[in-house]
Amino acid sequence: MSKKVYVGMSGGVDSSVTAALLVEQGYDVTGVYMKNWSKDLPGMVCPWKEDYQDAKRVAVQLGIPFKMYDFETEYRQHVVDYMIAEYQAGRTPNPDIMCNQEVKFKLFLSACLEDGADMIATGHYARTENGQLLTAANVEKDQTYFLYRVTQDALAHSLMPIGAFTTKADVRAKAQELGLATAEKKDSQGICFVGKVGIKDFLLHELGEQPYGDIFDQNGVKIGQHDGAIFYTIGQRHGLDVGGGLPYYVTGKDMAKNAVYVTTDLADARLWHKQLKLTDLHWINGVPEQGKIYKVRTRYRAALVDCTLKLEDGPSATALVELSEEIRAITPGQSAVMYDGNRVVGGGVVQG
Repeated sequence: MSKKVYVGMSGGVDSSVTAALLVEQGYDVTGVYMKNWSKDLPGMVCPWKEDYQDAKRVAVQLGIPFKMYDFETEYRQHVVDYMIAEYQAGRTPNPDIMCNQEVKFKLFLSACLEDGADMIATGHYARTENGQLLTAANVEKDQTYFLYRVTQDALAHSLMPIGAFTTKADVRAKAQELGLATAEKKDSQGICFVGKVGIKDFLLHELGEQPYGDIFDQNGVKIGQHDGAIFYTIGQRHGLDVGGGLPYYVTGKDMAKNAVYVTTDLADARLWHKQLKLTDLHWINGVPEQGKIYKVRTRYRAALVDCTLKLEDGPSATALVELSEEIRAITPGQSAVMYDGNRVVGGGVVQG
């Protein structure tokens, strides 16, 4: 009897091809659309109905059952509210990581298993093997950075067939070969629920206008005003709206004082780090070796850098990461993800 696999179908080409490949491979496939966000935002109508119809259309083409799971309440609580709270605390979160941790590979997985599935599948550019998370064959599209908080048990119940494709063009070619309705559909842009609306516009919509405050340069001189400290990220250059001359870069902010600190000096020590402190640690296949050389990625698409790890106060507390070279604009709230070859070890959240 073939394994029952529930595929998270978003209405995009990647998850469509995922479902098609699993049908080809002889699995008993059911398509599921996750309704996580349906709210319209100023300047953007949420495309969830269109995405749902596209996913359903592909399911009909493939001759597989199709369902919808409504996770809007939980998504709001675990992903959106978390993101807003992190910005209010002066950090820069990654909601896609939280979505994978709390929704796709926890809530969705649990609902599918309860409904009779043996496994789930997603359209992520990554690979799973015996409960391990491995990088995708397509280095440019690899999404393991966003998946480092998924558990070993969840990975053991997950399939990610798109991870074997070396290019996005190959995925589209497969969709065209199969005549899938989503073969020409453009990739979605932006944060999972914000879409084309910028994060600043989204926060303004949710929180309203923020109090103005002062911007100080590297010499402690007030050089302008900001329209809300929550909107500024370490290393940011654009959107500061302070006088001509050399460009300014954000080096820090003080939420209590509502102050933003900037510099014109790209060599400013506050912009560069050779050491990271990580909290909220998550190791996929057990605690990594202290002193062993790993690779670390400090943001999506950032270059991998050699590092060593020192665990402080046990594996569930904090980790000190020593980098082989200085990295610019390390941002509190973002994640640092560690790799051992093509295997994802895990990581943690950068502490301010």
